[in-house]
Amino acid sequence: MVLALGIAPAAAEDWPEWRGRGRLGVWQETGILDAFPAGGLDVRWRTPIRAGYAGPAVAGGRVFVVDADRSAQSMAVVERAVALDEATGEILWTREWDADYTGLIFTWAVGPRATPTVDGDRVYVLGASGILYCLDVATGDVLWRRDYVADYDAQLPAWGMSGAPLVDGELLIGLVGGRPGAKVVAFDKRTGEEVWRALASDTEPGYSQPLVIEAGGVRQLIVWHPAAVASLDPASGEVYWEQPVRADYGMSVATPVRSGERLLVSSFYNGALMLGLNRDRPASTVLWKSTSDSELLTEALHAVINTPVIQGDTIYGICSYGQLRALDAATGERLWETQAVTVERARWASAFIVRNGDRYFINNDRGELIIARFTPEGYQEISRTQLIAPTSDPGNRRQLGTVNFSHPAYANRHVCARNDEEILCASLAAE
Repeated sequence: MVLALGIAPAAAEDWPEWRGRGRLGVWQETGILDAFPAGGLDVRWRTPIRAGYAGPAVAGGRVFVVDADRSAQSMAVVERAVALDEATGEILWTREWDADYTGLIFTWAVGPRATPTVDGDRVYVLGASGILYCLDVATGDVLWRRDYVADYDAQLPAWGMSGAPLVDGELLIGLVGGRPGAKVVAFDKRTGEEVWRALASDTEPGYSQPLVIEAGGVRQLIVWHPAAVASLDPASGEVYWEQPVRADYGMSVATPVRSGERLLVSSFYNGALMLGLNRDRPASTVLWKSTSDSELLTEALHAVINTPVIQGDTIYGICSYGQLRALDAATGERLWETQAVTVERARWASAFIVRNGDRYFINNDRGELIIARFTPEGYQEISRTQLIAPTSDPGNRRQLGTVNFSHPAYANRHVCARNDEEILCASLAAE
């Protein structure tokens, strides 16, 4: 009937990796509600899971997530990959392995951080101790395995391995932190054999997600680590350029954001760096950078775990104590700020921002889901609802006592979110 009437059905869309396809934080689907129902969202299903921060991935009718079970007062952990039926939440298979979290800060050593990466009939999962698996999507069978510590002499960063593996053609690219010269390693995605390695491990690898962009006439792999933003040839690992930028305590966390000829990174202590990308060759220049190294006396943007967005000539992002700020992208000058998104002015208060058309879906760390619009003139909240209970220890004093630091997935007109106790799927379809 739809076809007979000439009405094109809105296309569905999966969410196969961190921040969605291409790691862009953009949700393209239409047919999405304008505001949340007064009684809250229609939760399609809830399924109990174990602890962890890793957000879910959704592809091919399945939801993939990683979690862990840690013995009390021990750093001996059983990590797990879980595949669920997207329609029902039924667990289809699990794959467990032992991990050692020794060296991680105890408060946050509860489970994996990296969102699974789905590529056709394979899913790649990374545990917090640097154990990487390639699993069969249908069965969970192990196709190959790598251990960043055992195989590459990597040292665990204080908050665990967080760089979700990136598929690029026939390669799987990982932020390994190995030695010698293996901060970044490209594996054959089908066999796990090393293809190339790059960048000295004279610093820890950091926590940011690698991504591939096209700029200067070539494809560039962007890796932001605690000492620099680096651009590499994704096929060979050859370094195109590096721009020094310090991220104290290894806190290069937010994903780099590219908009046209601009590339932005932002860190908790050291603020933001805006690079200009050369049009004609792989090169970059510094357009502006923050001068403050304080988490309190901030200027520009000092992001923690959230990734900013760039809309036109304006940057929007969450600063060190939960302030949503708007900046002039050309200069870094602050246009406005508001505490409305995170509610509480507190250290590490945060939210994840995903664009859908001319508005944004925002998950704050209180477990709320918000629809809003941003303009250079101010913040316009459209609707807000409770999505999931915050269950994680924030490591500091917070009004609710607990937080939710997991990035949800938006797929097939639903939102899929998890905490340390459950994963749920709720409808966002328009009536």
